[in-house]
This record gives sequence, structure tokens and C-alpha cells, in this order.
Amino acid sequence: MIIQNGFQIPAVMIAFLCLGLVVIGGLLVMMRLRHKYHPNLIGALIGAMLCFLLLEALPALT
Repeated sequence: MIIQNGFQIPAVMIAFLCLGLVVIGGLLVMMRLRHKYHPNLIGALIGAMLCFLLLEALPALT
């Protein structure tokens, strides 16, 4: 993929971020259904991953 202007870089990063959130969210839902993890643990995992992604992706977007 060739990115030629400054608008495409954040758009591609946001697209991959959304794809990753869907995949990781599906994984967490499957963990909840198969292993009966507590919903608070799942919420904490999602929050930690979103915080990490925000800290890593925000400097790249700006």
C-alpha cells in the first residue's frame, strides 16, 4: 500500500485500530463464554488494552 498524503496515514491507523478492537473484543467474548471469567476482569482487560493503544497510537497520529 502506498500512502501519498498526510490524511491517509491516520485513516489507515484508525482502520487497523478498529479491526484490532473487533478481533480482541471477539477473543474476550469467547474467553467469557468458554471459561466463565468475571465481567469485571473482561472490562479491566479491555480498559488496559485501550489505554495502551491510546498511549501508543496518539503520538503517531499527531
